[in-house]
Amino acid sequence: MNFQYHPTTPLAYFESLVQSDSDFPLLEAAASLGQDEEAGLDVQQILADVDRLLARLQRRIPDGADGLSCLAMLTQFFYGDLGFGGNTNNYYAPENSYLSEVLRTRKGIPISLAVIWLELARGLGLEAQGVSFPGHFLVKVTLDEGLVVLDPLNGESLGLDTLAERLAPFRRFDSVLEDGDAPLGLHLQACPPRDLLARMLHNLKEIFSSQDDDLRLIAVMDRLVILLPEAWPEWRDRGLQHAKMGQTDKAIEDLSRYLANEKKAIDVGYLSDRLAELKER
Repeated sequence: MNFQYHPTTPLAYFESLVQSDSDFPLLEAAASLGQDEEAGLDVQQILADVDRLLARLQRRIPDGADGLSCLAMLTQFFYGDLGFGGNTNNYYAPENSYLSEVLRTRKGIPISLAVIWLELARGLGLEAQGVSFPGHFLVKVTLDEGLVVLDPLNGESLGLDTLAERLAPFRRFDSVLEDGDAPLGLHLQACPPRDLLARMLHNLKEIFSSQDDDLRLIAVMDRLVILLPEAWPEWRDRGLQHAKMGQTDKAIEDLSRYLANEKKAIDVGYLSDRLAELKER
């Protein structure tokens, strides 16, 4: 008889998933984000649902199909047959980042759709990766015929001209650009799973911050600190949020850690004063 240990809280479960970059369980970790909305969410059921989609797709692939044929069949299956696509009516809804909802409604945002798409693509043996393109997450597949870059919102294949047009609005904010030319290759590097998950969480962080939804925001911040333990600005942001919520001891702990590790940061003076005020309470 086999017994499996499951951590007692959603946050502990998440921490157990993201401890190492070796064999990072992207789909499972991304699916677990929904437990902040529904503590009893069955993440394993989500994984099983995606496995069933993959099995359906694999049955359609003829023996000996090449990569380009597999990619075409995946595109038809995912966007055509299943109807996955962007939630254009409510693009900034937090539900678009929760895979359980994306699977239920078949609607999401580029990065959440990409997580599911990548799982299916890799299940077909395709060399598929996420691309943290400015403003809009993309995916890419390396085939014998060359590199194919796709928009996970609709499966559209993006040529160099289209990619350059999409990059143009971000040029003036990018310090590595030279002579106004966009180095597309720099923006088409594979996005590591940890970075992809961080981008999903940052999307939620921005949404809940704009809505002044303190409880949901702090839950996202807790995950970011676990996922990126040496991203000290995340500790700062959580510390300030704790202070806003009247959680003084937690605010002191987070801000102290930030200041101990970011001694030359531009906000050291302000945060040192803020920390002193909190300690006086």
